[in-house]
Amino acid sequence: MTTATTTAIDPQRLEAFVNRAIQDIAAAYGGVMVGLGHKLGLYRALAGAGPLTSRELARRSGCAERYVREWLNAQAAAGYIDHHAVSDSFELSPEQAFVLADEDSPVFMPPAWEVPASMWFDEAKTLEAFRTGKGVAWGEHDRRMSCGVAAFYRNGYRAALVPHWLPALDGVVERLQAGIAVADIGCGHGHTTILMAQAFPRSRFHGFDAHAASIEEARRNAEAAGVAERVQFDVARATEVPDRGYGLVCFFDCLHDLGDPVAAARHAGQVLGDDGTVMLVEPFANDRPQDNRSVTAQLYYAGSTTICCAHAIAEGGHLVLGAQAGQKRLAAVFREASFTHFRRAAETPHNLILEARR
Repeated sequence: MTTATTTAIDPQRLEAFVNRAIQDIAAAYGGVMVGLGHKLGLYRALAGAGPLTSRELARRSGCAERYVREWLNAQAAAGYIDHHAVSDSFELSPEQAFVLADEDSPVFMPPAWEVPASMWFDEAKTLEAFRTGKGVAWGEHDRRMSCGVAAFYRNGYRAALVPHWLPALDGVVERLQAGIAVADIGCGHGHTTILMAQAFPRSRFHGFDAHAASIEEARRNAEAAGVAERVQFDVARATEVPDRGYGLVCFFDCLHDLGDPVAAARHAGQVLGDDGTVMLVEPFANDRPQDNRSVTAQLYYAGSTTICCAHAIAEGGHLVLGAQAGQKRLAAVFREASFTHFRRAAETPHNLILEARR
């Protein structure tokens, strides 16, 4: 370190930033602890059980007590579990259980940690991509990425898609109730397709994704949900979706991943039936990068760096939107694709729900 650099450092700002960095490192360690707690059933054993000692939790979960004791203290230090000092016991509050143990909760978080796990596993691919400018396709990532994304987003979609987002679109619920064809482009494991099929039995649903392994999983999910007769899943890119006069075409958190989003939007317009609607769900973002300086934006920009942009580049990279594109850039995509109507139908702290018509 040079003298000039030393004299330029503000000790208080340095200490604050070092503390921030340590907090982030601790959070990364904590993600490993969350994964262990989920996969070993520790959270489920704690949920609703009242205060438990490490020995009692070890017995309930079938794990070794010494490891459980250390894990509990790590979780208590993080504020993920409550510790009762007098009895040296640990308890999961209702709020903590809702996030960590209830797999049907709209804020069930443990699967989200599979995504950074895959990002670390794929570090060599990302380093090579940075140095060469080449892409990394969705299917080239460790499988924890696609599984983690699907599991994490599933419950949020379940809580919002049918009761809130679809009703925000002009006249779409009525058409779904009467019976239309629906295309779910970039459907992944099929959770959104299946949710709509369960809610609207008169409509027919077609899920498309370029990732063959995800399509296989989607078919299994449709069978398990009992809607396989009304849902069809096929391997196809966004520009390969067959024309069936769709009344609704959906892009759930995927348009920004595509190598040519304008071509994808244009093709969506071509396969829409009369008075058809495109439903576009994208990560929440303001239009200017300087206005996206939040924890949510941090998460989306990081994921976009290694996953979203990397896949778009792998598909040719005609326009690499990234996961923080914002409504203005998305509207420009649809204008270029010859859509005349584009509006924000709804929003959440994490999503923009946008409506487009030709």
